[in-house]
Amino acid sequence: MASTSLLVLLKIVMILICAGWVSLWILKPTELWTRKWKGAEQSAMNTVFRYNGLDFVVYTFPVIALAMIGFIYLELKPKEPRSRQRRSSTTALSNPLVVNSYLGVLTGIEILAASLFILFLAWTFYTHVSNDFKKIIPIKALKLNVWQFKFYKVSIRFGLLAEACVALLLLPILRGMSIFQILGIQFEASVRYHVWLGTAMILFATLHGAGIFFIWGIKHCIQDKVILVHFYNLTSLECVYLLYLTPFTLQQMWNWQKTGRIYLAGEIALVTGLVIWITSLPQIRRKQFEIFYYTHHLYAVFLLFFLFHTGDRHFYMVFPGIFLFGLDKLLRIIQSRPETCILSAKIFPSKAMELILPKDPRLKYTPTSVIFMKIPSISKFQWHSFTITSGSNIDDHTVSVIIKCEGWWTSSLYNMINAEVDSDDGQMKCIPIAIEGPYGPTSLNFLRYDSLLLVAGGIGITPFLSILREIESAQSSGRKGFPSKIQLVYAAKKSQDICLLNLILPLLLKQKGEQLHLKVKVFVTQEKRSGATIRELLNEFSQVETVNFDTKCSNFATHGLESLRWRAAIAGFSSILFLVLLSCFNRAFLPTAKTGSKENKPSSETDLLLICSFTVAIICSTLVAVILRRRNLREGIPPISEKQSEKMKPSSVEINGALEEHEIHFGGRPNFQDIFSKFPNETGGSDIGVLVCGPETMKESLASLCQLSSQGIKMGDQKKKPYFNFHSLTFAL
Repeated sequence: MASTSLLVLLKIVMILICAGWVSLWILKPTELWTRKWKGAEQSAMNTVFRYNGLDFVVYTFPVIALAMIGFIYLELKPKEPRSRQRRSSTTALSNPLVVNSYLGVLTGIEILAASLFILFLAWTFYTHVSNDFKKIIPIKALKLNVWQFKFYKVSIRFGLLAEACVALLLLPILRGMSIFQILGIQFEASVRYHVWLGTAMILFATLHGAGIFFIWGIKHCIQDKVILVHFYNLTSLECVYLLYLTPFTLQQMWNWQKTGRIYLAGEIALVTGLVIWITSLPQIRRKQFEIFYYTHHLYAVFLLFFLFHTGDRHFYMVFPGIFLFGLDKLLRIIQSRPETCILSAKIFPSKAMELILPKDPRLKYTPTSVIFMKIPSISKFQWHSFTITSGSNIDDHTVSVIIKCEGWWTSSLYNMINAEVDSDDGQMKCIPIAIEGPYGPTSLNFLRYDSLLLVAGGIGITPFLSILREIESAQSSGRKGFPSKIQLVYAAKKSQDICLLNLILPLLLKQKGEQLHLKVKVFVTQEKRSGATIRELLNEFSQVETVNFDTKCSNFATHGLESLRWRAAIAGFSSILFLVLLSCFNRAFLPTAKTGSKENKPSSETDLLLICSFTVAIICSTLVAVILRRRNLREGIPPISEKQSEKMKPSSVEINGALEEHEIHFGGRPNFQDIFSKFPNETGGSDIGVLVCGPETMKESLASLCQLSSQGIKMGDQKKKPYFNFHSLTFAL
């Protein structure tokens, strides 16, 4: 375990890097930064890397360095829950502050971060526009009225706001290379930040393009009329905006210029972005997932033409997210090769399936971790995320997931497995499967409370199966820091859905005097039965069909991601290689006069060299990762034999104990306010963790109650007010 001083030092370095990168964005619109940066670029032209090296090191590399140091920090950070501490203001900010059906559940930290970002956008916009209005003086030859001229400049500056959104757009959806892990935010939870940024980016880009087209149209610029304007005291960075006010013709608008700002590229980028955004709307994404999935891959087209439109100097501002995303994408492709296979499957009466997959014994993961699965025999391109229900500290050689038959993909898998169960030839075919992940929390700090209230809706119970198994394993091995008193509230549509509780039956049979105490409250919402008990229903729906598959199609098990240290090393290697390649390509293919020009006009040649350098650097880094992966494969897992498959066959648990302590209710939904008021008396503890996984309406109801708790409103008749800490678990994107 690393010393505390080293962890503190790494944290300070990360804070300084982050503060420095944010300061660049804040200072960039100012006159001071413009003058200083002009001199810095002129000085850099005499170095081997020229202005490219300066732009990359100042604008791009800080985020990559933050990711590298963050990975090392997470590698050294203890994984066990912290000791329970007194509540602080930070804890209060992490609880729900706004609960809205449109915005969802927002914490104080999220609202603070969003407010600061909006304030930054307002500062950037105001500073640029005010400087533009001060420096530009219309003359008699000007064809624009004052309001038209101001409208034109405002439209241009909306493009810079879109650029700021693009800079952060890809960071929330990184998986293996995610810097959000440093903040304890997982991929599934941060996807909504990506949605917010994408919506804001499309809004600003549309205002940018529509405003310019509007001015061009009313002044008949498209019919070859000229807009003239007078600039004075132009700096090198302001020359780029002179291009907007030089003669525009129909030919320039629809042709690909060799130098200068390429307007056609901006138009293509805007149209592509609108297509991606429209097909991402919930109405389309939920009903036509394939349309959303395939059109979303147009991001490559959008980013390519965004580069050609803005030029390389502006592109370095948004390059960090693109750089890490490209590296993350290729590393994920490598990690999903070679394919493994399904060892066996359980089919429950509720049309849910538990798949058992082989796992490298060295692979460790935390509860609530998610894996992405692709079954080529169903679809060669679709990936779907599922929560792991097993624990790496319990099962060394297998990993299991539970899948509910609901959509086309899951129904196809269910029918495929059922066909094997019904076959009479006794020859079970092999089902190859590709795995990405697991991705999960880097520590177990969300389990550090006195007691836990777990609330699940439908298949949302799957994350809690892994949590309960992990806590039971920790208590049995004497590990400390985990809660010993837990209540599980499970809302299901049909009584047969509770058959999944058979997977934690040993915990249900534990009595109150034992070290770990679990109480279950089941609510069957769409049935009305009288007198039925959990014991009777578990016995009634205990029939589970099991099928073992052939494993000859694969000799490999799930290995998981490369270590955090290796990911940090690969990121550093890629960034250095990119800078070296870009310098070599510029010197080899661009004349000295062109690269040394003081004009800040983006050119397609420079942009193409940046793309080539990025591509080669990522490919070389990928080859390094491939070599590392092959070495691990040679060292690790032997072929999976039928004998091993039999040993790992799922077994059923017979109910021999009493379950009278647990409750079951029919014909209604849980009354969460009543549950909250009774929870401290039933379980105890003043610092309570509330974990919920289910429909959005359920999450909003629980978030509202936790919000009342954090605001000091007393629940029930408790003399000592308990504090409920809200955590939302999400695995459906």
